[in-house]
Amino acid sequence: MSVMALGTVLIYDEEMTTHRLLWSDPVCDIEVPERLSFSYEQLKRYHLLERCVHVPTREGSEEEILLVHSSEYLEVAKSTQTMNEEELKKVSGNYDAFFFHPNTYRCARLAVGATLQLVDAVMSGKVCNGMALVRPPGHHSQRNAANGFCLFNNVAIAAEYAKLKYGLQRILIVDWDVHHGQGTQYIFEEDPSVLYFSWHRYEHQEFWPSLRESDYDAVGLGKGKGFNINLPWNKVGMGNSDYLAAFFHVLLPVAFEFDPELVIVSSGYDSGIGDPEGQMNATPEVFAHLTHFLMQLANGKLCIILEGGYHLKSLSESICMTVKTLLGDPVPQITGEMAPCLSAVESIQNVRAAHKPYWKWLMYEDASFLQNLSTKSHLLTKADPNLSTEHESKMTNNNKTVEVERFLELHMKNILFPVPPIKTATTIDSKWSAHFLPGPVHLVKGMDRSKIKALVSGFCTDIVKEDKTLFSLGSVLAVLDKILKKEVCNGIAVSPTAVSVAVALRHSVQFGFQRVLCIFVGDMQIIPNTEDGKILMVHICEKEQFGKTSSKHYISLSWKEDAKGNDFFSAVLGVILPVAYSYQPDLTVIAVGPNRSLGISGISLLFALLRGLAESRIFAVIEDTEINLVQSVAKALVGTSTPHFGVFVPPTQEKVNKIKILRDQFQQEWKMLQCSVEDGISRN
Repeated sequence: MSVMALGTVLIYDEEMTTHRLLWSDPVCDIEVPERLSFSYEQLKRYHLLERCVHVPTREGSEEEILLVHSSEYLEVAKSTQTMNEEELKKVSGNYDAFFFHPNTYRCARLAVGATLQLVDAVMSGKVCNGMALVRPPGHHSQRNAANGFCLFNNVAIAAEYAKLKYGLQRILIVDWDVHHGQGTQYIFEEDPSVLYFSWHRYEHQEFWPSLRESDYDAVGLGKGKGFNINLPWNKVGMGNSDYLAAFFHVLLPVAFEFDPELVIVSSGYDSGIGDPEGQMNATPEVFAHLTHFLMQLANGKLCIILEGGYHLKSLSESICMTVKTLLGDPVPQITGEMAPCLSAVESIQNVRAAHKPYWKWLMYEDASFLQNLSTKSHLLTKADPNLSTEHESKMTNNNKTVEVERFLELHMKNILFPVPPIKTATTIDSKWSAHFLPGPVHLVKGMDRSKIKALVSGFCTDIVKEDKTLFSLGSVLAVLDKILKKEVCNGIAVSPTAVSVAVALRHSVQFGFQRVLCIFVGDMQIIPNTEDGKILMVHICEKEQFGKTSSKHYISLSWKEDAKGNDFFSAVLGVILPVAYSYQPDLTVIAVGPNRSLGISGISLLFALLRGLAESRIFAVIEDTEINLVQSVAKALVGTSTPHFGVFVPPTQEKVNKIKILRDQFQQEWKMLQCSVEDGISRN
């Protein structure tokens, strides 16, 4: 039911676990074979393996490796197959943080081949997306050098291969590993056909690989200027809200403007909780949200390739969350306080300032550089690392590892929920729904009048005065009821919006939902009472609503979509998503009423991006029976294919100002709106 139409491929070969460290080396001893085997077992336990398409691995050819690496370097790697331990140790010593085993060369070629098999499966249309579990990883590896556990740069080879074989002109590489993938940066820094985004623990160049060029001002060289985006984390402890803020305010707007034909992820999970390298606090479900966002790009063509991740439990749970999302399952609620920390906001502001000259969406943003960062002073007071013995720090690490294991055991039980047996339901007149809606839409019977009467008499008598109104509520309440009872994930009702939305909101609150997000597009006759905070209303209309002032739970956005294409990206990413994630709804209602000021592509974008909230519970109420609109919404809800969001158009200065006014007005309340510091942000 919830499988994407074209499926998800998973590529793994047990032989890649034979590459291992043969001598003692405290730097390299965390890169263990169990990283793969443990994760593979966890995928089995969650019954995710049997839902994936399996493709055999192959070795990457020498020719493919030479797309990125030099022939001298390839010869060195090849020569290690016959070396003894002493010789292996010596050649490993020529590189920073790397170890050779007699089977390393073979494993690295399998890692390259597995990555290319994934690209082929996705680009040929055999599957929609997929993941390759590979070792050794790749993103630190350079043209002439192994580095940081990496021999061949799997992701860089994949990008060059996809350009060559499929004639691609725009590839996005997202590197969410906690280390900077400097290898990938060096390979593509002059290449405008590859947009490389990396966030990484940096601490003002104190953290490995400690390079000046890992900072935000390394934007690419020559023709590649603007196509290298570094987001440095200057302190540890970054969490879910920091990662989401980076996506809302940097990565996603750039990505939609760039419009990639393929997205490749350098997927390191050392940016997750408990990792000894990253020391960050992001929990596994954040990777479900990040994956969900990336699935909206490139018509869903998404290839995820494993990089780092050294806490086995955190790594394996995060991989499972990623694969579940690729398969189209609803996304779990994100946890934690939805407010980015001051240091994260500072970094986001500086990246936006650095890239303002290169991207149209930033053209009218008043992005200015921040010189005095809040984390600069911490560096001077850092304890001398040599004070504690290595043995002691290993002990503390082990205790921390166990603690995080216990936490995750409980945490995953709390956030995982049974997937409703039906994805999308509707009661639209079956004469045409059967023909025009995507196959998996499930039809439910409308609710009969006496039942509706009984239901609304308690709390809607002021709205429902006529019998004909009751009739139109039949389909709305039938679908909504299934969503509230978690029998279906999401649903659509075609009905006049005036009364039905007001009734639906009240019914959801009566049913026990504490936070209902309602996005209303078009003219809204009945404005619900939002004072108790149980409903958050975002009203998108052509003209400013007079007489109704914006408040914390009622936000009005006047927006007329540009005739040349879709300029609504900036409003969704700049205001709607940050507010929605700050609110954390347990149900989302999206209503399209009369005189809508958004086209189908803008409305599709709303549905696609908001599907990450409220365990993907979305109820669509559409007044307009325009078949194309209902079809697009159904497509976005079923999730079998990425709807087309139209041509990206940058927002006008006037629209950027509207977003800024709303941001200034609400960022104290809805903290995910924060993307710069000068506007007196609370320093948390």
